Amino acid sequence: MSKDKAKQSKNDVESANIARKAVHQLFSTFDTATGKYRDYIEELVSKNDYIDDSQVATMFDMVSAYRDLFEQIAIHPKSLLNQEGSMLRQQFSLIKNTAKRLIGKEVEPVALPERGDRRFSDPEWTDNIAFDYIKQSYLIYANSLMSLVEGMEGTTSQTHDQFVFFTRQFVNALSPTNFVLTNPEVLRKTWSSSGANLLDGVKQFVEDYKKNPGMINISMTDFSAFRVGQNVATTPGKVVYQTELMQLIQYTPTTETVNRTPVLILPPWINKYYILDLTEKNSLVKWLVDQGLTVFMVSWINPGPGLRDKGFDDYMKEGALAALDAVEKATGEKQTNVIGYCVGGTLLACTVSYLEKKRRKRISSATYLTTLMDFSDPGGIGVFINEHAISGIERRLAKTGYYDGRAMAFSFNLLRENDLFWSFFINNYLKGEKPAAFDLLYWNSDSTNLPAKMHSFYLRNMYLANKLIEPEGIELDGVKIDLSKVKTPAYFLSTAQDHIAKWKTTYTGAKTLAGDVRFVLSGSGHIAGVVNPPAAEKYGYWTNSELPDNAQDWFDGAEKNPGSWWNNWHTWVNQYGSDQVPARVPGDRELEVIEDAPGTFVKQRIVDVIGQ
Repeated sequence: MSKDKAKQSKNDVESANIARKAVHQLFSTFDTATGKYRDYIEELVSKNDYIDDSQVATMFDMVSAYRDLFEQIAIHPKSLLNQEGSMLRQQFSLIKNTAKRLIGKEVEPVALPERGDRRFSDPEWTDNIAFDYIKQSYLIYANSLMSLVEGMEGTTSQTHDQFVFFTRQFVNALSPTNFVLTNPEVLRKTWSSSGANLLDGVKQFVEDYKKNPGMINISMTDFSAFRVGQNVATTPGKVVYQTELMQLIQYTPTTETVNRTPVLILPPWINKYYILDLTEKNSLVKWLVDQGLTVFMVSWINPGPGLRDKGFDDYMKEGALAALDAVEKATGEKQTNVIGYCVGGTLLACTVSYLEKKRRKRISSATYLTTLMDFSDPGGIGVFINEHAISGIERRLAKTGYYDGRAMAFSFNLLRENDLFWSFFINNYLKGEKPAAFDLLYWNSDSTNLPAKMHSFYLRNMYLANKLIEPEGIELDGVKIDLSKVKTPAYFLSTAQDHIAKWKTTYTGAKTLAGDVRFVLSGSGHIAGVVNPPAAEKYGYWTNSELPDNAQDWFDGAEKNPGSWWNNWHTWVNQYGSDQVPARVPGDRELEVIEDAPGTFVKQRIVDVIGQ
C-alpha cells in the first residue's frame, strides 16, 4: 500500500471515529430528551382533556422511531457522512448558481420539485432569485433528509415506514410555502390587502377551532353550500327499515321492469354512504337504478357513547343480515346481489362466510370494492398500527365509548398532507381565503364516529393480528369465519393508486376465496377509481380472465380497457338474476315507508351526536 493510500485510509478511519462519537453524543442527548419529553407529555395530558391517549401514543411512536433511527446512524455513521457531503456539495453549487444569476447569467437548477408538487407553481418561485434560492435550498435539505431516512437499514419494515412517515411530516411542515415571509403569493396578498388576509385567516382559524376543539381539522370546503338530501344524496327513494345501527333505503325505480335479483350496497361506516350518491352526474346509485336494478342502500348511524358496546358482529347481525331479511320482505326474493365498499366489503366477506357455514343461501353474488381481507400490508395507515398506538386508542375508547371520526379524518389527511392539510392551511389561514364549494371534500369532512367495541375488535383482529385471512381466525356470533371455504361468486374491484387498500394486497383476498372470482383493476385511487361514471370516459381499467398466484403476473397478462368499470360489472352481475319483473315501488309489499331518502341517520353530524 502506498503512503498516500495509507494516509487516506487513516484519515477515513479517523473521520468515521469522529462521526461515530458525534452520533453517540447526539444519541445520548436524544435519549435524555426523550425521557423528559415523555414526562412532559404525560403531565400535559393529565391537565388537558382534549389530548387523548391515542394522540400520546402517536407522539411516543414518533420518538421511538427516531430513537431507532439514531441507533442505526450510530452503527452506520458513513451513511450520514455521505448524505451530509452530498447536501453540502449541492448547497455550494446553489450558492455559485445564485451568484451567476445575480450578474445575469442563465444556469440550470440544482434541485427541482417532484412532478405533481404544486407548492412551488407560482412563477416567482423561479423568476425571483431570492425565492428561487429559498426553494432550492429547502428542496436540497428535504431530499437529503428523506434519502438518509429511506436508505437506512437494520430496522423492521414498520419502524422504517414510521420514521419515513414522521420525517416526511417534519420536512413538509418546514416548507417555505407554509410561512408568510417566505411565500411570495402570501406576501403579495398581504401587501395588497394591508394585512387583511392575515386577520381573515385568524378568524377562520378560530372558527375551525370552535368546530373541532383540541383538533386541527381545517375547513376544506364551504359547508353552507351543501345540504344532504337537497344537493347531495338526492336519488329519490324511501327509508323502509331501520335498526339501532342502520337505516335501509329502497330507491324509486326509473324503468318499467327490473332485474329479478335486487342489489344491496354495504358502504363503509367510517364515512357516509353518499359518496356513492354524491351528485346526479356521478352517482353510482342512480346509474344502477337507471340500468333497471332494484337498489337498496345501508345508511349507517353516526354513533355516540350510547352505542359503545356494539361490536363487529352487531354490524353483521343488525346491519348486513337484517338488511338481507328486509330486502326479502320488500321484494319477495330470497337471494340478493350484494356490493361491499372498503370495510363494508370486509363485513360482506364475513357475512358470506357466516351464511355459508349456516348453509343459508342468501347472497347470489358478492362484489368487493377496494376491500381488504388480508391486512398484512395496510397501506399508509400502517404507520398507526402497532400495540402501543392501539392500546392508546383503547384507553380513549374506554373513556368516551366511541372513536371520534374527526381524529380519523385527520389521520387519513396526513397520508397526503400537502394536498389535504398544508394547501388548506395556506389558503385559509395565510391567504385568508374561504374554501371553495366542493362536494367531494364536503363528504370527506362529514365524518362519523365508531363504537368502542367494534373499533377495538377491528383494529386488533384485522389490522394488528391479520386474523381474518386465517381459516377460522375470527369468530362472529358463535361462527368461525373461514374465507377459504367461501364459494359465492365474487367480483373484486381494486384501484391502481389506492393508498388505503393497496391493490396487490386486495388481490390476496381474491385468491383466498374458493368460488369463481373476477378481479378488475381500475385506474386512479380509492374514491375516484370507484366513483367513475361511464360518461366521464376517464382512467380505464384492466381485466384478465385468469387469476394467477402472483398479483404482478395478473397485471402483466391483463388487458387495458378504456372508460369505466361500471359496464363491465353490470355485464357480470346480470349472470345472477337478470330475468325481468315489474318495477318495485318502495312500500308496496311487506315493508312500510318510514321516511323519504336519504333518511335521518345520514344527516347526523358529530357535533349533533356528542355536542362538541
